Amino acid sequence: MPVRPTLLSAGLLLAALVPPASAASPAPPAASAPDAPQRFYRHLWTDDKGISHISTCPVHDFFLKSMSPPAGPQWQDPMPQQSATIMMTVQPAHWNGTWHPDPKPQWIVPLQGSWYVQAMDGTRVVMGPGDILFGEDQNVRPMQTGPYKGMKGHDAGNIGDGPVTLMVIQSASAPVINQPCRYR
Repeated sequence: MPVRPTLLSAGLLLAALVPPASAASPAPPAASAPDAPQRFYRHLWTDDKGISHISTCPVHDFFLKSMSPPAGPQWQDPMPQQSATIMMTVQPAHWNGTWHPDPKPQWIVPLQGSWYVQAMDGTRVVMGPGDILFGEDQNVRPMQTGPYKGMKGHDAGNIGDGPVTLMVIQSASAPVINQPCRYR
């Protein structure tokens, strides 16, 4: 009876005829996962003395995953689920918010134009499209001394001659004090 080749015997034959990859040529490098992106946000926070500060905070818990297969994977860093109000605001040209605390803990993302925020400790940042601020200065108290005596919260205003469009996401969560960079 003739012997028929099977997949196993064909595989053994192929293995005998083709040298191992290490002998023929170096194996191609294994595909490595891309590095997670490095992103930052600004946190306007209040210390236990009621003074506002601005810190630059990293976002560093990214993972690569499709949000809706079959769409390709994208870097994600979801935050804890919470109730929120989402709104767009347009500040007219030359808008000045003067000194005030944010009404609620809120994420602010400039979409068009540039604006500044200055904390009670004197820290001032200018932000434009793509920058992110988490405003959490609801527990401030008026300054007792110094150049900002009587002021509380933060000063804010537009830069340039045009309007500034912001995406604002106000959280229903209570503000927290003395925890800069608490969202990552």
